[in-house]
Amino acid sequence: MTVEQNVLQQHSQKHQQTLLNQLREVTGTTDVQLLQQALQVSNGDLVEAVAFLTEKNAKVPQQDEATYYQTAQITNDRYISVGSQADTNVIDLTGDDKDDLQRAIALSLEESNRAFRETGITDEEQAISRVLEASIAENKASLKRTHTEVWSDSPNPHERKRMENCPVGLKNVGNTCWFSAVIQSLFNLLEFQRLVLHYSPPARMQDLPRNQKEHRNLPFMQELRHLFSLLVGSKRKYVDPSGAVEILKDAFKSSESQQQDVSEFTHKLLDWLEDAFQIKAEEDREGEKPKNPMVELFYGRFLAVGVLEGKKFENTEMFGQYPLQVNGFKDLHECLEAAMIEGEIESLHSAENSAKSGQEHWFTELPPVLTFELSRFEFNQALGRPEKIHNKLEFPSMLYMDRYMDRNREITRIKREEIRRLKEHLTVLQQRLERYLSYGSGPKRFPLADVLQYAMEFASSKPVCTSPVEDIDTTAPPGGTIAQLPPPASAGEQPDACVSAEGSGSGLQASQQQQQRVSIHKPFTQSRVPPDLPMHPAPRHITEEELRVLESCLHRWRSEVENDTRDLQASISRIHRTIELMYSDKSMMQVPYRLHAVLVHEGQANAGHYWAYIYDRHHQRWMKYNDIAVTKSSWEELVRDSFGGYRNASAYCLMYIDDKKPFLIQEEFDKETGQMLSGLDKLPPDLKVFVEADNKLFEREMEEWDALQARKLQQEKLALAAAAAAAAAASVAVQPMSTEPCSPDNTAPSAAPQHDPEYMEQQSPSGDSKHLQEDTERAISKAAAEHDEKSPEALLNTAMKVEYTRLLRLAQEDTPPERDYRLQHVIVFFIHNEAPKKIVERTLLMQFADRNLGFDERCKSIMKVARAKLELIKPDEVNMEEYEMWHQDYRIFRETSVFLLIGLELFMKKSFVEALMYLIYAYQYNKELLAKGPYRGHDEELIAHYRRECLLKLNEYAAALFETGEEAKVNTGLSIMNDLVVPCLPLLLVDEMEEKDMVAVEDMRNRWCSYLGQEMEPNLQEKLTDFLPKLLDCSTEIKSFHEPPKLPSYSTLELFERFGRVMTSLTMGRTPADGR
Repeated sequence: MTVEQNVLQQHSQKHQQTLLNQLREVTGTTDVQLLQQALQVSNGDLVEAVAFLTEKNAKVPQQDEATYYQTAQITNDRYISVGSQADTNVIDLTGDDKDDLQRAIALSLEESNRAFRETGITDEEQAISRVLEASIAENKASLKRTHTEVWSDSPNPHERKRMENCPVGLKNVGNTCWFSAVIQSLFNLLEFQRLVLHYSPPARMQDLPRNQKEHRNLPFMQELRHLFSLLVGSKRKYVDPSGAVEILKDAFKSSESQQQDVSEFTHKLLDWLEDAFQIKAEEDREGEKPKNPMVELFYGRFLAVGVLEGKKFENTEMFGQYPLQVNGFKDLHECLEAAMIEGEIESLHSAENSAKSGQEHWFTELPPVLTFELSRFEFNQALGRPEKIHNKLEFPSMLYMDRYMDRNREITRIKREEIRRLKEHLTVLQQRLERYLSYGSGPKRFPLADVLQYAMEFASSKPVCTSPVEDIDTTAPPGGTIAQLPPPASAGEQPDACVSAEGSGSGLQASQQQQQRVSIHKPFTQSRVPPDLPMHPAPRHITEEELRVLESCLHRWRSEVENDTRDLQASISRIHRTIELMYSDKSMMQVPYRLHAVLVHEGQANAGHYWAYIYDRHHQRWMKYNDIAVTKSSWEELVRDSFGGYRNASAYCLMYIDDKKPFLIQEEFDKETGQMLSGLDKLPPDLKVFVEADNKLFEREMEEWDALQARKLQQEKLALAAAAAAAAAASVAVQPMSTEPCSPDNTAPSAAPQHDPEYMEQQSPSGDSKHLQEDTERAISKAAAEHDEKSPEALLNTAMKVEYTRLLRLAQEDTPPERDYRLQHVIVFFIHNEAPKKIVERTLLMQFADRNLGFDERCKSIMKVARAKLELIKPDEVNMEEYEMWHQDYRIFRETSVFLLIGLELFMKKSFVEALMYLIYAYQYNKELLAKGPYRGHDEELIAHYRRECLLKLNEYAAALFETGEEAKVNTGLSIMNDLVVPCLPLLLVDEMEEKDMVAVEDMRNRWCSYLGQEMEPNLQEKLTDFLPKLLDCSTEIKSFHEPPKLPSYSTLELFERFGRVMTSLTMGRTPADGR
């Protein structure tokens, strides 16, 4: 066959397949032979074919045997329809008018055919176009979004720098998480990666007919090569895939948008790659039939063996991604078994010519990369919208495909028959066991062994001789405190004789009633039942012989029932174990497939987020690829997110690879040195140049950023120096004139402290300065009292020791959070965190060198000595950079305390909107402090608790506003979510070990996802659909954020007291230990 004939044949097959898909979509018929028959009868005319099928369906009931025959959906898995556009010519289909139905079908087919004839593009491709255009439009619109949007780039390029040997992420350019998940899964197939990177366009491109597909596929391949090369060698933490997405968008023309589906995109992506590689394969072939590497990698074949109306048939068909139904199955093997058998198959194995219809599928050739589509979306006819199936479905990390291979057909049939027989036996045993465990004929049923035990307990209870109502005094007032006692039995009476309610004992009973009081049983206040009240009902009349016989029978029956129950349970367990081990022999474990990637979808049918778990064979671990965030993961996390049934997240696509073909994930090695290739060494020359150029641009961006920050820092230093100089000049101007001459040497010490922390020295004798001044003067007075004749230097040394002793005692106290002495003095903070001795000494010396000390001669002389000592300290004695760093940490500690103080005060006032930013920054600053030492910050759990609670309160408030349905309130609620809550979610997700934060985020998402199943106005539905992707974005990348709120200035004493009051309020009220 010539190349032209081969191309024509492929085109004819695809055109026929397109017609079949259109017929299936319009008529709902899934019988391929029936569809083909309709096309043959109508000579390819779709209108006549539809008329043929609708007439046939009107004559044949839906449940006829013809409907049992459903051909392999796998053949058509590459041409799944994703829906049709709304037409302006609306036809009412709610009535019974068949002409309307025929007109609607004809109009739909005419529209589809006209579009296909004009553009050569199917409805499926146009649907994908709508999604891609929406993604590009959203990407462009994102440039105009506020800085609180979670997918904006950080302005600091160093935060976007790739860590060494860390995989590169993909930026979400607007609802393109599906693109990232699929591309990353394919990129990490190293054989596929090599094929793309080393793809070269045909040499004779100018001689080839440049049709529309070639115009689309070849540029797309070039963009994909560029994208893959950046994923290999970029210095960026994540790269922008807009180039490839732009090509996809430009290939189609449409204006509508919808949520993109991973499987549909994968179908089309592989189609385009197949076409691109086919051109290259045909150019490179030398006489033999060209091999397409995409087909070799992703496509397999199966044999369809069946019976249709008594006639046997066998067809070999090709498949790519294999679709599996999820609903009604518990694991992947059950899904596969159901997909491999369609209809009634008894007639397949018998020689009789039966009229039953059915078919089996047997794989004749499996692809190296085996992909399963898990169908988790179904259309709800009653509600008129798609819904997601959240059922749990388990899948193994190693899948053995032997039982589905054609070469094992006979042995598999034997095992299936054995399993069928065992399951029938199992059903009988389970029904019998159920009769034992749920015994009775009424609505309430109990285990039979328990029923017999209860009967035995009843029979063995002490007999009573009165009716259960006869011993109750109905004349006593409600809640009375006096109870009547029965008369004592006479000597002649038998213990079991009945006592009459009326008779001679009544007089004695009346007299005793006045003399004795008996405590009344109070069921809600007493913990035990009075001894005179029977514990259980009991038989009134039973003889010893009757009791003996009854107990003997009940004991024997209960023993028999328990033995029968144990035997049934043991038999059921053995059968389950036998079924589980049915395919465990070595002969059925020769086709192993290892799980390579799991594509996960979180959300509902019409909104959600995709990410991927991919196995890193080199490091033997799972990795989570969530747009720009690539993090280490585990099998346990994968199970939690992928099996379903636990929350709104579940696997949507499974990618397995042949475990006997290591080349799929094998690294390349240098032929000369034998060393493994990595980074830019893996790239061909043209891509190496491309990546190096991009890396240089990124390096230049970092250099420009560093230069900009250096200029800003220099400007800040100059501004601070100018402000300090102005403050010093103002301070000198207001000080009283000294009676001593001012020498040039005296000017230096006065200028020395100008750069020291503001909480160590204030310009006015109030606030912090006054409080610090009083402490200093108190230490000086105490030192002077001990040594009255000492020199100023000796007094200074003694006063410093006195003050340090006081501060050390405060630091060593075991105080609750409401008395945090670190807020009172910087040296307490330093002692807690083991600051160097020189840092502490200089800080203490600064306290005694304060110009605001009292003006008596003793204090003035000590201040001058302290300033002189400061001047004499050499640079090599105290590291000033370290000194500044310690004081900077204390400044941050005070700021953190103020953030926390204000945030908690606002939270307790229920001002959650205002409180949030204070709590957010309190947590972030505190976390940075705690990273340097456990005593540099506050209780992290406490701040995390109130940060989490504040977000939950805001989420509830916003949801309540949304539920009102009023336009203004709905907009306010969504604004709160978009501006406050959503940007904060990455802060809760960044540490996945914090389970409470993870649960809180899940609760918030579930609250909004629950609205998807409710009826609401179209404008609300539109706003919800637009908002949910932002809420469900699982990216942990923290981008640009709100500026921190401005903090008021508190004196040390005021901050200490207010902080103590807030902590006392929390201690008296609810604490984080209470949980959420």
